[in-house]
Amino acid sequence: MRKELGFWSLTAIGFSNILGSGWLFAAMFAAQTAGPAVLLSWIGAGVLCALVALVMVELGATRPEGGGTVRWPLYASGRLVGTVIGWSVLLSVGGTAAEISAIMQYAAHYLPGLYDNGRLTGSGLAVATGLSVLLTALNWFAVRAFARLNNLVSLFKVLIPVLTVVALFLSGTHSGRLTDHGGFAPYGYAACLTALAGGGIVYSVNGFQAPLDFSGEARNPRRTVPLAVLTGIGLAVLVYLGLQLAFLFTVPDSLLGHGWHGVNFDSPFGQLALVLNLHWLATLLYADAVVSPGGSAYVGVAIDARHTYALAKNGLLPRFFMRIDPRSGTARRALLLNLVVIVLFMLPFGGWQDIVSVMGDMYLLVYAASAVAVAAFRAHAKERGLPPADGQVPGVHWIAPVSFVVASEFIYWSGWHHLRLALPLVLAGVPLYLMLRRDADGRPPREELRNGAWLVFHLAALTLLSWLGTFGGSGDLPTPYDSVAVGVVALAVFAWAVRSGRTHLRTAPVTSLATE
Repeated sequence: MRKELGFWSLTAIGFSNILGSGWLFAAMFAAQTAGPAVLLSWIGAGVLCALVALVMVELGATRPEGGGTVRWPLYASGRLVGTVIGWSVLLSVGGTAAEISAIMQYAAHYLPGLYDNGRLTGSGLAVATGLSVLLTALNWFAVRAFARLNNLVSLFKVLIPVLTVVALFLSGTHSGRLTDHGGFAPYGYAACLTALAGGGIVYSVNGFQAPLDFSGEARNPRRTVPLAVLTGIGLAVLVYLGLQLAFLFTVPDSLLGHGWHGVNFDSPFGQLALVLNLHWLATLLYADAVVSPGGSAYVGVAIDARHTYALAKNGLLPRFFMRIDPRSGTARRALLLNLVVIVLFMLPFGGWQDIVSVMGDMYLLVYAASAVAVAAFRAHAKERGLPPADGQVPGVHWIAPVSFVVASEFIYWSGWHHLRLALPLVLAGVPLYLMLRRDADGRPPREELRNGAWLVFHLAALTLLSWLGTFGGSGDLPTPYDSVAVGVVALAVFAWAVRSGRTHLRTAPVTSLATE
């Protein structure tokens, strides 16, 4: 792959991937859940995502490779873990379908026949398919063309939210909004935790890993990739905080008769602008409701292709999909496969919320596996007496287990209603592994199963705890003991996973993937 991406291109890719359809919804849903105290949720999400990102930054800086988030778990933990995580990544292509579905939902403001009762109509599905083809075509030609167009889209995507914040504040604010209508935390501080998943905050901040998937195409990746990831997170959190404050301070008092729970818009900022007689802003917002998700879908198509390329390298897909077009430097066959998967995802789900409810857990699982990978690589290098690799992030020896626990807690907090669908889908990767297992490395099946058993156990434990817990489960395991139990199990599984990874690497050492 061609190394043509610099710091600003990588930052724009990460920022554009974060700032998608989430900013159009999350401020309202988060306020409904936790009131003004939701500001703490945004800050907490930014800090926690930065911890997870630092783990992935080290992997991207020391082992840059296209589709690295798929490859690292395979190298560190073996083929069982690599197949299950790869299967999850293949399923997470549905995230791009969610952004396209969001475009259709907002476009229905002008063309009502596209969306009805929370689902795409026949004509809506046809238009969504056409849009998927267009996004694939835009990614078809070259990495440099992709980066230049994405830079322009990212500029528009940041301009409209910032303009929204300024315009709403200039329209007039209501004093006391952080203390009136039930106080700063009208539903208790525990609601801030619920807002992370239920309010759409986790989904909104998700996507910061995008520059890592382009690390194999970056100039000087050890320097530019870490800066791009952290810069993207910081900029996105600042924009989200500004939007949240603007929403809290400008919602009319007449809509707060039943507290923050009672504030409900179909298109939050667009309708709020109309209520405040900012018709010009409403027009821009409905236009941006197409551009912002479109920009994220555009980046998502590119990332999906790199994941599919990496899955082919892992053996989960035929090597046919590894071919890189020599003139454009893009994986065109992978792009075509993902186009089919995106359209298929829109057939049974159709609605933005239905798709998103499952996709977030897929992403978090990849983050958890990356935390294990970085710790296993470090432990193996220490065991062999190797010097620290260039690009290592200070503090990752404690950041990795913390980020694994954080990812596990986020998965649990997403709730039983979502996990009962997501986790069994992920576990379907186990029989897939048994069907696709390769004997090229001479490793017996029993050894591979033993090295990867921690992931199967962890997914089963999360499913059981979610069923017993208070986040949509039976409530037999009361709060806060449910979250404490998840944390304890996650720490134990992390230690088990790193030990298994070290055993795997000891018998099949992995050479450095770092490039100059």
